[in-house]
Amino acid sequence: MFYVYVLQSLKDGQFYTGYTDDLKRRVAEHDGGLNISTRPRRPFELIYYEACHNEKDALAREKYLKSGMGKRYIKNRLKFFWGVPR
Repeated sequence: MFYVYVLQSLKDGQFYTGYTDDLKRRVAEHDGGLNISTRPRRPFELIYYEACHNEKDALAREKYLKSGMGKRYIKNRLKFFWGVPR
């Protein structure tokens, strides 16, 4: 299985979207500062994920969620989420 995920920075409230085949490991890498692009925005909270049967589907879904329509989808999907204010 492959997972598309959305993290929210507890520091600045911004979202980060990615995909992986090991969700727990990948979230730990983000929180541990092992990803250069997200290191300054730590810590993170996993706020959303989806499972896909293959990598191509996960990559396509990640690309969509990073688009303007995809960002709107996430915000509508999580409209009652009580995370860090945006």
